[in-house]
Amino acid sequence: MLNLDPIVDRIRADFEARNQARDQALNRSRELVRYCSLTIRAVHRHEFEEALALLQKARALAEAMAADLAPYPDLYFAGYTQDALKEVAEAHIVYALVHHDPLPDPESLGVPFPAYLGGLAEAAGELRRFILDLDRQERLDEAEALFAYMDDIYTTLVTMDFPDAITNGLRRQTDVVRGVVERTRGDLTVARRQQKLEKALRELDARIVANL
Repeated sequence: MLNLDPIVDRIRADFEARNQARDQALNRSRELVRYCSLTIRAVHRHEFEEALALLQKARALAEAMAADLAPYPDLYFAGYTQDALKEVAEAHIVYALVHHDPLPDPESLGVPFPAYLGGLAEAAGELRRFILDLDRQERLDEAEALFAYMDDIYTTLVTMDFPDAITNGLRRQTDVVRGVVERTRGDLTVARRQQKLEKALRELDARIVANL
């Protein structure tokens, strides 16, 4: 008789363990995305202590997910896992940029290089939101400082001229960042000109009143 039963039993046990790890990774990926979304929302609301607490939870969860998937590299590098890790990178990068802190590196976050660069690209879009809020508050100096970060991100990403199979679609994300940068540059240019015009009008009014 064939010795098929013990072979199939080992395969079945592996599949069961792999399926359990996959289900847990899916749940943790969804939870990671939620924590990171809440972090970015807290940053936009200037609730920085809340944002930092959420980042700590996200990092602990990402570490646990990586440890659980260490025996299954195919699951670790699956799309849903890498998308969640990209969100982890984005949330940490946005917090650091808005705080003018040094950027965390991929190793400290436990994030693969492609996911890190994807998070960097998406952080540029979040910076635009923050910059527009500062623009509405007429805090143009702060807005322009953040825009300089955004511009640096784009000029860095555009140098990553490698196949999408290596960068996980970074070229498309870089094209999106370029559009975001150019729109933001235009918005800040208009805002700065408006500010100068208003200043000139106030000075003219002051001279007219002084000569009355």
